[in-house]
Amino acid sequence: MLTEETRRYARQIPLLGIEGQERLKGSGVLVAGAGGLGSASSCYLAAAGVGHIRIADSDAVEISNLNRQILHRIPGIRKAISAEEALHSLNPTIEVEGVDICISESSIDDLLNGIDIIVDASDSFELRYILNSAALEHSLPLIHGAVSGFDGQVTTVIPGRTACLRCIFPRPPPRDSPPVIGATCGIIGSIQAMEVIKILTGLGEPLANRLLIWDGRCAQMDEISIERNERCPDCGSRNASDDTRA
Repeated sequence: MLTEETRRYARQIPLLGIEGQERLKGSGVLVAGAGGLGSASSCYLAAAGVGHIRIADSDAVEISNLNRQILHRIPGIRKAISAEEALHSLNPTIEVEGVDICISESSIDDLLNGIDIIVDASDSFELRYILNSAALEHSLPLIHGAVSGFDGQVTTVIPGRTACLRCIFPRPPPRDSPPVIGATCGIIGSIQAMEVIKILTGLGEPLANRLLIWDGRCAQMDEISIERNERCPDCGSRNASDDTRA
């Protein structure tokens, strides 16, 4: 590791070790969405030294985004471009790739090339289900996060080991645009980044088969235990195959 990097990460290397820091440096993360969650999670992943961050979004910055989407400053610019510039400025020693694309079933495979883990920073369950299926297909961990108002939730999907996203949410809730406090995105996005760091370094216990619920009004966190649904249309057949091989 270069001396500059050693100095940059000096406050976390005692926790991660040189080996853990090198694992971050050699890893690739897809951040699916450059909104509120994507802003917070990608900032901390970049600062931590994740070597390759690919952040994908097909929208342009609107002034109403700026209360929570801290990557962006200028309305009208493409979010992927704004995100790439902001993250590279935050840590010029890593590779940042902003991709101006609508994530879909036809585009997701290319986006996962060279990727080790997926951060679900999206704002629709239709997209989340695409990420969930792709994570199962490619055997990649998926860090789910969602926010609404003062509240948020996080869980970590590990294919073959945990419930998948459709096990937990078999049907999408009604689609809307809920009001959001920017700090809620910061809390949930930071937890997502922590989950990524733990999985990539092998340290700590991820939120496997656990759904963490944040209530910002009371500043309380609760946890719900979750289980795989053997009849899940996304992971049920895969789980059966994994159990048979085991």
